Amino acid sequence: MTKEEFERIVQEEVDALPSPYSELDNVSVIVEDEPSAPTLEKVRMNNTSILLGLYEGIPRTHRGTAYGMYPVVPDTITLFRNNIMKVGQTPRGIREQIKDTLIHEIGHYFGLSELEIRDAGY
Repeated sequence: MTKEEFERIVQEEVDALPSPYSELDNVSVIVEDEPSAPTLEKVRMNNTSILLGLYEGIPRTHRGTAYGMYPVVPDTITLFRNNIMKVGQTPRGIREQIKDTLIHEIGHYFGLSELEIRDAGY
């Protein structure tokens, strides 16, 4: 699957997100082929894990009343294309993995912990 096809599916899945998942304020969704070595170090990934996505920013639960009163860099949800394609394997599986990874990372945006998101099935 080309990067363009993958990005088109990502956009379709973002557009199809139901409320409240679609209510993202100041968040960019980007696609990278693979996580960098510094990224893997930062999230403390072990050698047996595969990083599919990453949320970086200020979760909504930590934004104070002054948030947005001054310029802020958008939060970022990064999807790692090669890893998602490895896990998804088929076009349908890749689409499902994109959706699940998006919802997982959006959970972090809404302030949920890794354990809370995994308990919810993502």
